[in-house]
Amino acid sequence: MELQKREAMRFLTAPSANDPQKADHALKEAIARYRQIVDQYPRTATAPLALYHLGNTLVQANELGAAIDAYQRFLTLYSSNVSMAGLVQQRLAYVYLHKGDRDQAVKALTGILETPGTLNRDQALFELARLEESLSRPDGASARYQELIKTYPNSPFTSEATIRTKILDAKKSLESSPAPAATAPAVTPSPKNPPAPPPSTSKKTP
Repeated sequence: MELQKREAMRFLTAPSANDPQKADHALKEAIARYRQIVDQYPRTATAPLALYHLGNTLVQANELGAAIDAYQRFLTLYSSNVSMAGLVQQRLAYVYLHKGDRDQAVKALTGILETPGTLNRDQALFELARLEESLSRPDGASARYQELIKTYPNSPFTSEATIRTKILDAKKSLESSPAPAATAPAVTPSPKNPPAPPPSTSKKTP
């Protein structure tokens, strides 16, 4: 089993970036090795990590539906592995976002907050706030940012959350300020045309 895991990693890290066919082959081989570990040794300590890597490798191969299945299988089988479960839910949220399914992404990120002991709660709050912004819900975004700032002051996401909160507050202030009353432009009276001089009646001297 350890040999299969090492082989899977070897295929993933093989220098094949300059050869698309070799890169594709390496991905397929890694997927096959990870699946073999998960299917044949599901109760071993290596299986949860293999299943996590399987989901990530399927994302690399752009097999998003299969990646979602792998992540959900992890949450079904290994939810007691709390630290990894948080990472899996985060990766699952990113896949849903890539597919354009924001509702499921929100559900996955919220699952991180609802699972005691997850280690990426600050990042989940940050991503939820960004999602609220993308949905034009500034109040919801601001609430998530403020929760992040208050609960995790030392998080690497706190500084960005502080900046985003100030920007949202400034936008809200501008939108709530009354528009200045429109004033009619001053009209300058146009000067009257001077009267035309009378026609000359003098005759020219011959």
